[in-house]
Amino acid sequence: MKKVFILFIGVLSLSISHAQNINDVVRYSTENLNGTARFRAMSGAFGALGGDFSAFTINPAGSAVFNTGEVTISLSNYSNDNDVSYFGTLANSNESEFDLNQAGIAFVFNNVGDGDWRKISLGLNVQNNDNYYNNFFATGRNSTRGIADYFVTFANGQELGVIAQQPGESDTDTYLILGEDFGFAAQQGFLGYEGFVINPDSNDNANTSYSSNADYSAGADHNYVVQTSGFNRKYTFNFATQYKNNLLLGININSHDVDYRERKVLIETPVATASGLQYAEFSNELYTYGTGISFQLGAILKLQNIRLGGSYQSPTWYSLNDELIQSLSTDFRDPGNPSDILRRDIFPNVINAYREHRIVTPGSINGSFAYIFGKRGLISFDYSLKDFSNAKLRPTNDFLQANSSIENQLQAASSYRVGGEYRIDKFSLRGGYRFEESPYKNGNTIGDLEGYSLGLGYSFGSFSIDLAYDRSEQIRNSQLFQVGLVDTANINNVNSNVTLSVSFKL
Repeated sequence: MKKVFILFIGVLSLSISHAQNINDVVRYSTENLNGTARFRAMSGAFGALGGDFSAFTINPAGSAVFNTGEVTISLSNYSNDNDVSYFGTLANSNESEFDLNQAGIAFVFNNVGDGDWRKISLGLNVQNNDNYYNNFFATGRNSTRGIADYFVTFANGQELGVIAQQPGESDTDTYLILGEDFGFAAQQGFLGYEGFVINPDSNDNANTSYSSNADYSAGADHNYVVQTSGFNRKYTFNFATQYKNNLLLGININSHDVDYRERKVLIETPVATASGLQYAEFSNELYTYGTGISFQLGAILKLQNIRLGGSYQSPTWYSLNDELIQSLSTDFRDPGNPSDILRRDIFPNVINAYREHRIVTPGSINGSFAYIFGKRGLISFDYSLKDFSNAKLRPTNDFLQANSSIENQLQAASSYRVGGEYRIDKFSLRGGYRFEESPYKNGNTIGDLEGYSLGLGYSFGSFSIDLAYDRSEQIRNSQLFQVGLVDTANINNVNSNVTLSVSFKL
């Protein structure tokens, strides 16, 4: 069995800054449509309605709509279909999985006291904010750049005598020592130099300038795979009350649990036969985990057939940890004997475990309107606003550049949700539409999201079952790497979900 070393980098701000960037902030600041089948069938337009577990995660006052205690459990099938274009070459990937994405219980206490406070409800709901299960594959011929540009960027400024492997050292020894003493950039310089991807401009130990060992004059063929999994789960502890007959008030305390895994593999083959670098396979496996806390306040006002709702979602304060594993395999042309192609495999077997950092996601406000058509049906509209440029990475001094990028590149984004329900005896027919603006000012890194939903339900009295289908589409332009090889793969992502919920009255 290979020996695995744990590497702690506790004081290197450069390494920490590279571990987290603007893309990570957007990931943890975004909440996808999740929850019960009824909620999803109406595209989440529930801020003024309540009476649903996912509804009170939008507006805490919503649990006071329950007349009796209730339990709901929801199972979903997530499906991602990605059409990817990279330098004019198209590829497709499609993956799906099942997940128990919601479970909740609520207790209702009616006629509490002799005053105007008519009802108290206590609720607990566990629900995915986001499911990170997704894969995409990009392939094509890059006409200008390659992986050598990535390694050159990091190596420049690093002394050759530092990044070069010393006599008697194994790959594990060198990679581990560089991480402890010099940081992430030195580790990348070591991989590129010892993997024969880059060359020093001089063989002096004090050399700090490097150039590519690859010939990209005819381009390079790339195969790029990204596999992600995990979840952002929210545990909501709810308290709500009803004042007289028309005012509902509520508060949520939320605990968040993050588990994110990402595996990126780039396989490169320079086209020019005279290239020193003939083949490279570069792998990065990232694991992010941690917890967060947030709160919500909300109110619903009943005016005959009209319902008005308003809620505030606080920022979420996350404490996160990153772990990274890297490897590099190359084929290169022996300068002393050009007819020989040599192999170099660098598997350091080291886990880069970075110092804990914090992300503060932006808060949001939500306004809702609903009209109730007696016992026949309803229509509901939700609007929310979240300013992504208010997100922060901390400690602030370690993330000056990243926080500047967040402020300059992100924007306030609105989302709109419309939903309706029509009842025929014990059957309910539902539908919805949603539109979410891009968090990026350029609108290209991540585009606007548009989705629709359909669903139905049947009530047996004390027991009900609901089924929903929702579909959304969004375009993303994903950079292969943050530096050097910064070309993008254009991804048209179609996310579709089928959710089944079962509810019991207590």
